[in-house]
Amino acid sequence: MPVRAFLFDFDGLLLDTETASRAGWQWLYRAHGHELPLDKWALMVGTVEGWDPWGHLEELVGNPLDREPLNERRRVHELSLLDAEELRPGILEYLDAAERHGLKRAIVSSASRAWIDMHLERLERAVGWDAIVTADHDPERAKPRPTLYLEALDALGLAPEEAIAFEDSPNGAKAAKAAGVYVVGIPNDVTRDLGLADAADTVVDSLAELPPDELLARFA
Repeated sequence: MPVRAFLFDFDGLLLDTETASRAGWQWLYRAHGHELPLDKWALMVGTVEGWDPWGHLEELVGNPLDREPLNERRRVHELSLLDAEELRPGILEYLDAAERHGLKRAIVSSASRAWIDMHLERLERAVGWDAIVTADHDPERAKPRPTLYLEALDALGLAPEEAIAFEDSPNGAKAAKAAGVYVVGIPNDVTRDLGLADAADTVVDSLAELPPDELLARFA
């Protein structure tokens, strides 16, 4: 069955938000004299409510924190790091290839639609998507459950065998595989050692290493 769609994760895949997000929490922990435990942080990548960093930090500090102003400062720090981020290597080539071959393009993410729209507008990439499916803070729909991918396939009117998913995290790869979709894993600095190779069908360090026509030829 020919490939008819590319399904992209967002955080850490289209745009490396993962490094900035982790840095924001590291800043917050260090401001209170502690280090963010990276093994616990890994539980949060690609999903919703995988771990409670606020509760953990409050346990370390020994008292409740004034979360709202602290979270705003953490968010400002994170966004300042993201201002310089562009689409990850190879992404533009895949978007162009999809247009050239008449493939549908979708974003399938555990993040919120507002978060994705904000970054797409900054990157001037808000148009051209056939579907954007997000969990919007709902852990029951978030990856590694297949729900978001099943919703995306339904919105595009496609069978799982007609799509390729691109994911940077094990949670995302597991979600796509559970929906029956072939997965290309592209790790980033945060997800590189989290076992993505065990969850994806194939893994490359960068999409720039795997030309889109070469990938599509595997399904011809």
